[in-house]
Amino acid sequence: MFPESLSRQLRDARQRTRLLTRDLEGPQLFGPKLAIVNPVLWELGHVAWFQELWCLRLRSDETLSESILEGADALYDSAGVAHDTRWDLPLPDLRATLEFQDRVLERVLARLEREPDNEWFLYFVQLALFHEDMHAEAFHYTRQTLGYADPLDGNHAGKGGLDGDVELPGGEFLLGAARNSGFHFDNEKWAHRVKLDPFRIARAPVTNAQFLEFVRDGGYGRRDLWSPEGWNWKEQAQAPRYWVEKGSLWLERRFSHWAPLQDDLPVMHVNWHEANAYCRYAGRRLPSEAEWEIAAAFSRVTPANLGGSGRVPVGEFAEGDSAAGCRQMLGNVWEWTSSTFAPYPGFVCDPYREYSEPWFGTHRVLRGGSFATPARLISNTWRNFYTPDRGDVFAGFRTCALE
Repeated sequence: MFPESLSRQLRDARQRTRLLTRDLEGPQLFGPKLAIVNPVLWELGHVAWFQELWCLRLRSDETLSESILEGADALYDSAGVAHDTRWDLPLPDLRATLEFQDRVLERVLARLEREPDNEWFLYFVQLALFHEDMHAEAFHYTRQTLGYADPLDGNHAGKGGLDGDVELPGGEFLLGAARNSGFHFDNEKWAHRVKLDPFRIARAPVTNAQFLEFVRDGGYGRRDLWSPEGWNWKEQAQAPRYWVEKGSLWLERRFSHWAPLQDDLPVMHVNWHEANAYCRYAGRRLPSEAEWEIAAAFSRVTPANLGGSGRVPVGEFAEGDSAAGCRQMLGNVWEWTSSTFAPYPGFVCDPYREYSEPWFGTHRVLRGGSFATPARLISNTWRNFYTPDRGDVFAGFRTCALE
């Protein structure tokens, strides 16, 4: 990636961060203490701290220079600052936090001009860029969780279903990122051979209408459809979070307002347990991440619903179909897979050691990106990962046939 392009993308990422948070003030900068969100004010400072740490403070001998903000490490180091203490820290106010962001970015941009050929430095600039992109999506999650207004006013009406499966042959395939193909996180490294049996995978994600059939047919009350862990999670749930039945009408909360459920939108805010239970109900299964990656091969990122303002019906963006004929594998909603998050053969931690390794074995893999994911972040090999109970993220799923 050329330094000039990196400079533009750094500015773009910061503009998006501000767009997603600029209307928040007072109590909204903190919100309730929940395990699935961070205080917005803390997260804004953390983004700047991370960028400064890796792009400005890290020396070649792996020691650190001092931050331009006194005491920054004690405030913003996510590996050292316990999550539930972040609401009680002596954080700088909003104006000082944004000034910290601006000062760090100015220094990074200046260093890019001075050291355009420093590949060691350019790696960390890309790391900080994608880190900010991920936090921008997290700001979306926070706004949805806390019922704040949609910052981008995304409301996509219309129809567009897509039924049927595509059949893929078995054989040996390469899973993971190829060497010398640009920036990749450590959990994508490196491409290795996997053997797959022939399989059939849905052309599109499961829709609201399809999942509503499962709800209306008592799927949440049938223990035979749920794993023991999923049944224990479910407790008294009778529908996805943010769904409510009003008379004969089902509504879904989108950020701060309620809207009628749109049949052809992909179901969203379902966790892995819910996706797995639906599959059992439908006589289907979740794809493994290897199956997903092969089915997504050669998807075209540009026309997909990435970096947008809301979901679109599952039949849209035909021009982004994968070579196999699957639609919306990049964008619209993240998709759960059956796979447990685990290292690829020969895994080695990258310098940001806390990114992947602590979560192996406890999280499930999601693929593909959502409408809130910047296009520059996503490729067929990109692996997201959450615990199976997380339904707050913009996640849905597609299914495979049972053979």
